[in-house]
Amino acid sequence: MATSAKSARKPNAAFMKPLTPSPTLAAIIGAEPLPRTEVTKKIWDYIKKHDLQDPANRRNINADDKLRPLFGKDQVSMFELTKLVSGHLK
Repeated sequence: MATSAKSARKPNAAFMKPLTPSPTLAAIIGAEPLPRTEVTKKIWDYIKKHDLQDPANRRNINADDKLRPLFGKDQVSMFELTKLVSGHLK
């Protein structure tokens, strides 16, 4: 059995590249460029801080006045979130 000198996985450079949020997204997370991972983290912090997860189905996120323009509707599933946010990053 050969042991390889592989270290821990290197983070994907595309994930770590800072991206600029659109004005709609900047209203929630701030205007400074951030990596995708941080953008997602900040959005979840906002959702939890404002208690926007649907009480009946925690996988759904209810939009408030700031999230509605980002989502384009009143409620999205957590699985749609990444796709919707990607359209607001450059």
